[in-house]
Amino acid sequence: MHPALAVIFLTLFSGGGFGIMALTAIVNDFQIDGGLNPLQTMVAVILSLVFVSIGMLSSTAHLANPKNAWRAFTRWRTSWLAREGVFAVLYYPFAALYLSWVFFTGGTHDTAGLILLNLAGVVGLVTIFCQGMIYAVLRTIRQWNTALVPANFYAMGLAIGATVLAAERIVMGAPAGTLVGVALALLAASAVMKGIYYFWIGRPGGPTIRTAIGFNRSTVRILEQGHTFGTFLTEEFGHTLPTAKARSIKVMMFIFAFIIPIVALVISMSTGQPAFAWIAVLSVIFGIGVERWLFFVEAQHVVNLYHGRQQC
Repeated sequence: MHPALAVIFLTLFSGGGFGIMALTAIVNDFQIDGGLNPLQTMVAVILSLVFVSIGMLSSTAHLANPKNAWRAFTRWRTSWLAREGVFAVLYYPFAALYLSWVFFTGGTHDTAGLILLNLAGVVGLVTIFCQGMIYAVLRTIRQWNTALVPANFYAMGLAIGATVLAAERIVMGAPAGTLVGVALALLAASAVMKGIYYFWIGRPGGPTIRTAIGFNRSTVRILEQGHTFGTFLTEEFGHTLPTAKARSIKVMMFIFAFIIPIVALVISMSTGQPAFAWIAVLSVIFGIGVERWLFFVEAQHVVNLYHGRQQC
């Protein structure tokens, strides 16, 4: 698939933003490390809104005709894309109301505020699920047609959120031992789940040119393509990545997305140096951004069979 930067930014930043809000709700609900004070809560909510807004705005760059974007909301009964849009928009009033509540009342643990916070967190998590299902329901792309896709979206969104919140607590000089532990666990879980996903898509499977035409016991190859010039299909669905190069990029991704953030958080927690907390945040965002690029570029649509590219 063509790895469009607009969609990479959408899934990366919106997932991270919703993860920040969900973790903020959990931290304040259960008073993890004493909970977030009003200033820390407002910073977390603002960061969540900024992340989600970056993602939503970048998605408009992927539209051929942005002024018709409103049409994406009209098919919510059948389209996961429309459901994602509906819940993403619904997220804003709850997040904004909670931010206003904390600003004017200074309350982060009162019932009314927690209700608003938890509603925002739940809507954000539902949006991540809808986002993952956009790809998971596509039977024409074997690498996406699996429950591992929304599961990985959840794990990485929460990993970004936990890393950001842990870094915020460390930078502000607040107790962060439990929150750092949660971030480390989520980063490790995300790494394991991504490894399982790569193992799954690496197994041979899916349709081939033989199964497409019914000659399962014969060797079949295409002698001539149906055209001599590139088309929309070859531009959007014809991107491939050599195996050796893909392996090298995956190693780099694991280093930046998981290993560096884990090491940086441990060092920052041990030494109290906020610089390492910033390194953890920047590294996890860059690393998961690379993961999203790989997610798209490694996806192979069955239309490639028509163009003589054998499916794995």
